[in-house]
Amino acid sequence: MAKIGIIGIGNMGYAIAKGLLKQYEKEDIVFTDVNQDRCREVAEELGIDWAESNQECAGLAKYIVLAVKPQYMDPVLAELRDVVTEKNVMMSIAPGITTDQLKEKLGEGKRVVRAMPNTPALLGEGMTGVCYDDKVFTEEEKTAIAGIFSSLGKMRIVEERLMNAVVCVSGSSPAYVYMFIEALADSAVKYGLPRDAAYEMAAQAVAGSARMVLETGEHPGALKDKVCSPGGTTIAAVSALEEYGFRNAVIKASDACFKKCEKI
Repeated sequence: MAKIGIIGIGNMGYAIAKGLLKQYEKEDIVFTDVNQDRCREVAEELGIDWAESNQECAGLAKYIVLAVKPQYMDPVLAELRDVVTEKNVMMSIAPGITTDQLKEKLGEGKRVVRAMPNTPALLGEGMTGVCYDDKVFTEEEKTAIAGIFSSLGKMRIVEERLMNAVVCVSGSSPAYVYMFIEALADSAVKYGLPRDAAYEMAAQAVAGSARMVLETGEHPGALKDKVCSPGGTTIAAVSALEEYGFRNAVIKASDACFKKCEKI
C-alpha cells in the first residue's frame, strides 16, 4: 500500500487517522499540522510518524488527504502546487470547494478526489460521500480510494453536483443528532431519570433506530408507524413534534447548511 498523508490533524483529520488505523499499518500513514505540539501529542498517542511541513508530508505520500478548513485551503494548495505531481492522488474533505477549483490551484495535470466524511469515522462508523473523475485513475488507485474511505465506515460515490447535499445529510448532521440526544436526555432528567442513564438510553435509541433503517431497508415512515400504536403514547409525542415544527426545523437547518456551502 502506498503511503497516505494527512495534512491537518484537527478533529476531522484525527478522526480519519484513527479510522485508517483500523485497516492500515502505522507505517502506511504520515501526517502534519501547523500546531507542532498537537503533532507530538497525536504521534505519541497513535504511534504514527509526522512531518514538519506540508511539503514534506506530501513528498512522503502518494495519497494525500487535505483535512484543512476551507478558509485555509488556498495557502496550503499554494505550498503544495510545486511538490505534488500527476502521480499523487489529492483528496480534499473541505466543504464547498469543487474539484475544478482544487485542480486550478494545484496546477495542470493534478488529480483530485473530493470527499465529505463525518466525525463518527473516529469509531469506524463514519459515512463518506466521494466524487471524482474515474477516467483519470487506475483500477488500483480506485480500489485504494475506496479502501481509504471504507476504513472510516461506509462510503458512497455521488455526483459532484450533490456534494453540498452530502454535507447537509452526513457531514454536518452528527451535530444535529447530538443536539437531539441531549434534548431527549434532558426531557428524561426532567422527570427524574439519572443523567447518565438518560444519555445512555437516548443514544442507544438513536443507534438502534439507525440500524433498523440500514438493515431492514424499510422506509423510516413505516418504521415510525410500527412504534405508534393507535391512541398511544408515541403518537401523542409525534403529534407534538409535528405541532412544534420538528421536520421543518431539520429541513431549515439543512437549507442553512447548503447555503453556507454555496458561499464558501
